[in-house]
Amino acid sequence: MQQDLREVLERMKGQLAERIDRIERDLSRADAPLSADSPDRAVQLENDEVLERLGDSASTELVQVEAALRRLDSGWQLTCHVCGKPLSDERLAAVPHTSLCAACAAQTD
Repeated sequence: MQQDLREVLERMKGQLAERIDRIERDLSRADAPLSADSPDRAVQLENDEVLERLGDSASTELVQVEAALRRLDSGWQLTCHVCGKPLSDERLAAVPHTSLCAACAAQTD
C-alpha cells in the first residue's frame, strides 16, 4: 500500500508543479499592458485574481504532498497523527496526502 501511495503522491507532485508553472507563465504574460477598454480591463484583472488563487491553492497542496512523501520516507505507518488509528484505504484514495483519519479531520474543520 505504501508503494502505491508513494506513486500516487509522486504523480500528484508532478501534476501540481506543472500546474503552478503554467499559472506562473500565464501570470507573467499578464504583465502586458491592460486593455484601454474598461470592461476588458476588469475581465483581465478578474482572470489574474482567479489564476493567483488557483496558484496559491496548488502551492498549498504541493506542500502537503511533499510533507506526505517525507512522512513515508521517515517510516510512517499510515496512521492518523491525532488518534493513531490506521488510515483507511478509502480515506487515502480520497486525500492521498492526509495525515488524519476522517473522524479527526472532521473535528478540525
